[in-house]
Formats: sequence, C-alpha cells, structure tokens
Amino acid sequence: MFKIDSQAAIDRLLRFLAVPGITGEEGKIAKEIGESLKAVGVPPKSIHHDDANTRIPVPTQTGNLVVVLPGVGALANAPRQLFMTHLDTVPLCAGAKPVRKGKKIVNEAETALGGDNRTGCAVLVTLAAELIQQRLPHPPITLLFTVREESGLYGARHLNPAEFDDVSMGFNFDGRSAGDVFIGAVGADRWEVELFGKASHAGVAPERGISAMMILAYAMTDIKAKGWWGKISKDGKEGASNIGPVGGKHDKTAGDATNVVTDYVLVKGESRSHDARFFKAISNAYKDAFSAALKKVLDHEGKPGKMKFTSHTDYFPFKISEKAPVVAKASRAITAIGRTPNIRVANGGLDANWMVKHNIPTVTFGAGQNEIHTTKEWVDLVEFEAGCQLALALATGM
Repeated sequence: MFKIDSQAAIDRLLRFLAVPGITGEEGKIAKEIGESLKAVGVPPKSIHHDDANTRIPVPTQTGNLVVVLPGVGALANAPRQLFMTHLDTVPLCAGAKPVRKGKKIVNEAETALGGDNRTGCAVLVTLAAELIQQRLPHPPITLLFTVREESGLYGARHLNPAEFDDVSMGFNFDGRSAGDVFIGAVGADRWEVELFGKASHAGVAPERGISAMMILAYAMTDIKAKGWWGKISKDGKEGASNIGPVGGKHDKTAGDATNVVTDYVLVKGESRSHDARFFKAISNAYKDAFSAALKKVLDHEGKPGKMKFTSHTDYFPFKISEKAPVVAKASRAITAIGRTPNIRVANGGLDANWMVKHNIPTVTFGAGQNEIHTTKEWVDLVEFEAGCQLALALATGM
C-alpha cells in the first residue's frame, strides 16, 4: 500500500550524508536538496528560501528551505499539512564518508555521520518523489527544511509564521524509530557568565591576584553539592543542566600562561525542564552559586572579583494532548504501516517546540538515527524506509 523506491531513497540519503552542512553553514546541502527536488519533478517556482537568517543573531549562510505544493485529486481542497526536518548537522559531522553495509549506513571517517538529520531530509525528498511519480492524491503540502536546529532551533524560531498560516498540523522527522510519536519536549535556558578576576604573577605574588578559574571551581563544587548539575529532582520537579564551553576572550583559552593568575573566564551552560519555571530556577541557582563563589576568592586586600551573568529562553516546553487530531492522525498512519505507535515526550529540544509556539500542532517521528553526535553514529535503513513509508501514509491519508 505504501510502496516506495527503496533504492532511490537510500541512494538519496547516501548522497545527502556526504554533503557538508554543519550548523550555520547549510548552503551546500540546501542547494543539493533543491536540485534533488527539481530532479523528481518539483517545479522550481515551488522552491524558495525564506529570510530567517536575517533575524538569526549568529552568522547563518541561508534561510530555511521552503517548498509549497498544491493539493492533488480528491484531497486537493483538504487542509494544508506541514512536513519538516532540519538541514544542519553538528560540527563533529564535518568530513563524514558514508558507506552502506547491509541494512546500515556507517561512516568510514573518524567523525559523526550526520544521520541527524540527513535522514529527515531524505524522507521529505522521497515523499515529494513518490507523490509525483505515483500521481497520488494528497492535500496541499508544505515541506520545510530548517537551518541552525543544532545550535538553538534558530531556523524554526525565526521563520515568518504568516507564511504558514494555512497549515493545519505538522509532522517533523528527527529521531530514531518510525513508531515513536513525540508529542512534547523540554524547554531550555541558555546562560553564560563572565568572571572577572585580577592578573598577578603566579609565582612571585599569587596572593595579589584573583583567579577567575578558582571562582568557577568553587561555583561548580557548590552546584554539584546542592544537586543542581546533571539530572535534577527537587520538590517533585525535574530537569537537567550542564556546563558547556569554558574559555577566554575572543574564543581564546581561559588564561594566557601558567605563571599568570587567570583574570577572565567565560562559561556557557544550559538548563532544561518540562516546567518553564523550573528551568528558570535552575539558571538562577547557577547565578547564585557564581555570586557566592566571588566571596571565596579574594586578593591580598580582601577584594573580590566581579561577574556578569545573562540568560535567555532558547525554547519553550510543550505537550500536545494525546487526543489532539495531529496525534490521532499520526497514530493511524503508524498503525497503517504495520507498527505500534509509541507516544513519548522528549528530554531534548525539537523544532516542534517552536512550531507549537507558532500555533502549528506538530509531532515528531524518527527515521533511523542511531548514536547521534558521536563517532559511532550509524543509520538503520529498516527504520529509514519505515520513515519514508510513514510520510507517504500521512500525506495520502491512506
């Protein structure tokens, strides 16, 4: 019932995996996908880039790739549906060399592979190919390939909602199993703190300095002791936090030499929870810990260092009702391809976080990703093909 050209779909995926496109540098993969869409019969006039990159606060080569397809046949006047995925990969994927081995795609390079999310890209192009080549009835469809998902869901956040005001529901492909239906996800704060100490000769007069690195050490010791790092559970609320990059000014190291007391450290981190108020509480706990640590590292005159702490909400948590039409449709389609729906909530952020914020109820499925963001990453081709079949089932309503 949901026949696809599996070999063409796999060849497409192998080709996409080999094209570079780390987060913020999606120009080449966007071009490759655009050419692939034209090759399967999508009219060039139906394909365009939006201007989201002009609003994204960090350098981004291109806007989101948007494909607007009219409805066909008996479903031509049905409500428009959105199928989406993201173009970018994490930086670890640069230089990937995909190769097929049986029912897997693995990597011959010592990098991550990029199945997150070239699997989703291949699913959406395969969907367009099968709808056109099989001349299947379908409702109006918009395909959306977002930029900078990996570095903060920026493409989904900064799209123009008016461009999607006729969309009734959304289906996002970004995960492992085609049977999973993610109906919710955490929200997150991203925060950073600048620690200002005082330089001094570390051998001759270390007591005259204020070590920004030591302030960081005291703060993290306090955070860990009070249960605010890693998985967090307090008063019935749950979340997670992490410290990421630690460095100095202008992307240099923290500290210039071993014989100088480090006078500046920049720390970046994140706080996550399904409760928006709780991830703010986690961020505030970090702010309090750094503030308290300042008082523990003093110079010879008893003076402390200073800090500048800032945070912003990266994306908001959401959870769609299991009785919502988009969830019901997803469950029927998964059942139709011979799978059992597995309703889930994600502990990571998804482009769906922002689509729901834009008033488009959106659920997320998988299409074969495994061990993502690691050098052991691989793609399960059984799940990838199931993802392609699921997209076709959703689009045709069969």
